[in-house]
Amino acid sequence: MKRLALAGLAALTTSWLGAQSLLGEPEFIRAERQEITVQRESVMAVYQQEAKACWQKFAVNACLSEARSKRRIALELLRPQDLILNEQERHWRTEQRNLRLEGKQPENRSTP
Repeated sequence: MKRLALAGLAALTTSWLGAQSLLGEPEFIRAERQEITVQRESVMAVYQQEAKACWQKFAVNACLSEARSKRRIALELLRPQDLILNEQERHWRTEQRNLRLEGKQPENRSTP
């Protein structure tokens, strides 16, 4: 399970680096966040369907517990993607702030 997650994370990082050259960083981050949101909504929709089906079974609590466990695992797989995007956004914002600060520095400083 961990190997699958790490392999997926490596593939995702590689695809992100390729996509960054095509899009500006903010648009790229926005697009990736939207994709993660769609994936998260899909996981929640599957959970809702499974939970609804559980109420038709005799062992409702066991079924609901299993559905929650599946949901938790699926959402945990999305978490590293969120963390990577947060880090990329922090770096981009830092770069933008540094560029703004460099632009505000006077070129010819006179010594007091």
